[in-house]
Amino acid sequence: MNRQFREIMDQLKDEQGSTTAEFAMVTLAAVAFAGLLISILSSGDVRGMLMGLITKALSL
Repeated sequence: MNRQFREIMDQLKDEQGSTTAEFAMVTLAAVAFAGLLISILSSGDVRGMLMGLITKALSL
């Protein structure tokens, strides 16, 4: 029983592949955030607000 427990603990300590999994999660989060930004910025209300802000800034 003790030997099996030690083998399981040794396998759990092995972090091989964890960097790849972390990279995949960060990439997935970045893609989701980019999609959210695209959907927000392409809406008519936000586009009008941004154009008004740009027009006001250029008229100064």
